[in-house]
Amino acid sequence: MFEITRLHGATVQTDGATCFSLWAPDADTVAVKLGDGSVHTLHHQASGWYSARVNCGPGTAYRFLINGQLSVPDPASRHQPQGVDGPSCVLDPDAFAWQINEWQGRPWHETVIYELHPGAFGGFAGIQARLPELVDLGVTAIELMPVNECPGKQNWGYDGVFPFAPQSSCGTPDDLRRLIDAAHASGLMVFMDVVYNHFGPHGNYLGEYAKGFFREDIDTPWGPAIDFRNTQVCDFFCENALMWILDYRIDGLRLDAVHAISEIDFLTNLARRVRSAVPPERHVHLMLENERNQASLLTEGFDAQWNDDGHHALHVLLTGENESYYRDFADDATIKLARCLKEGFIYQGETSRTGVSRGEPSGHLPPTAFILFLQNHDQVGNRAFGERLITLADHRAVKAALALVLLCPMIPLLFMGEEWGCEQPFLFFTDHDEELGKAVREGRRQEFADFAAFADEMIRQRIPDPNSHSTYVTSVPDRTGGNPTLQDDWLAYYRSLLRLRHAHIVPRLPGTLSDGTTIPGEKAVSACWRLGDGSRLRIDLNLSDSPVVVTAPDPGTSIIHDYRASLSKDPTILPGYSSRAILDQAT
Repeated sequence: MFEITRLHGATVQTDGATCFSLWAPDADTVAVKLGDGSVHTLHHQASGWYSARVNCGPGTAYRFLINGQLSVPDPASRHQPQGVDGPSCVLDPDAFAWQINEWQGRPWHETVIYELHPGAFGGFAGIQARLPELVDLGVTAIELMPVNECPGKQNWGYDGVFPFAPQSSCGTPDDLRRLIDAAHASGLMVFMDVVYNHFGPHGNYLGEYAKGFFREDIDTPWGPAIDFRNTQVCDFFCENALMWILDYRIDGLRLDAVHAISEIDFLTNLARRVRSAVPPERHVHLMLENERNQASLLTEGFDAQWNDDGHHALHVLLTGENESYYRDFADDATIKLARCLKEGFIYQGETSRTGVSRGEPSGHLPPTAFILFLQNHDQVGNRAFGERLITLADHRAVKAALALVLLCPMIPLLFMGEEWGCEQPFLFFTDHDEELGKAVREGRRQEFADFAAFADEMIRQRIPDPNSHSTYVTSVPDRTGGNPTLQDDWLAYYRSLLRLRHAHIVPRLPGTLSDGTTIPGEKAVSACWRLGDGSRLRIDLNLSDSPVVVTAPDPGTSIIHDYRASLSKDPTILPGYSSRAILDQAT
């Protein structure tokens, strides 16, 4: 088994003692205060480190004492049983008895992602109980929104301050391990969404004793940027990535908003360290969210990027929305979708609405380097009222577009609840104290001031309060309140498409290349790919309400999927709100 070099935090030694280490270059003295009240001085080392070996073991509660006055949890704490304000707890990552020891993961081309919020899905134990239904659906990976310890009991997870500690309100670290073990027993991969671009505001004391964690010259939407020019900072986050992969046996990481990370070298270094830490036969996947569309990263250790470009083009075509970032896709949306299906990114260096060029050429990358979706936590939850797509668009058009997402050679992603037609909103929610909660509420509502629908301040006041418990409760998917017949219909449709994907597309995906796209009409695209075994896949999509003329399928081809809102016997006519997938198998 490969091991992590643990520099940060509390590390249990082979003799049962614990080594406590803290990088605190701005502190004069550092000590560790244990739960029994004893205080042990940490010795000053080179480069701002403080460390000491103490005769205590797993289960020990502790805090660091800075300059004899400031008492803080460990920023690299592996467990915060009382939340962000409580003491840290020493853990032995090797003590868990894994049941599935032969698991090596699954190849990337087999991936079908199901993104979920751990709390809204019932915590770690709740997710584990629902694994059989996810297997039956046809997904092959669950992606957990961040589980790092955040303030309160319900939170999106993106303002955490303890990236090494699983959220205590979702369960214990061993509960998370049991979930991962059970997922592997079911053949499911588990991906983790990690946040390396900022720390949350509540419970973050790093600026008091380690100012080098932050840059004073670069701001992000969440405050000063992380300073990855410092080796200790890079090591902190690389150790975190390795902890998830080695100590928790996570199958992959999705790095949130890396466009807010100024040092690209950190990303390539992290990828190298992850790749070198696992044996070659183990499948570990690294994914990016990156507004910069840096295609070069997808050849330097990262498997794929969330393709927001593809989502935005589809969303514009489905809903007609054209404000905010959708403005960049409103003009020539059909052409933009065709470019996405042929080349991956839509913006490959072109200037966006902000006047800044965005992106790098991506046509040389395989389709599997792009993750495509109709919904995710961002694209639903960052709306003022958290509307799901099926409440915004014609259901027939959504079903037609869904066939493209689930059958094209890009890697598909689903968001929890969409598979049964959930119409409940997924809202932005937090659980802060009164002062911070007020600031979040006011800031959230002000974000939408530039939207025409929210120009009136009185209307903005109707935007749900993120800090209200009811906002969280409303966001928990609940099948009992809907129409069971419609829910079953949606679920059957998702299952049928994923069965087709696994039977006809996945085995042929390695080596797939684009074979071009055509535009038979407004809101209509015909896209072709040459699959790895020489077969040819063609998907015709019509998101308009009018029929379009398309090329008839060649003799000998198989129409593996045909969704038509209205019937037409003419193979050259694709009715409105329709899609079909045609496979010409290699002989």
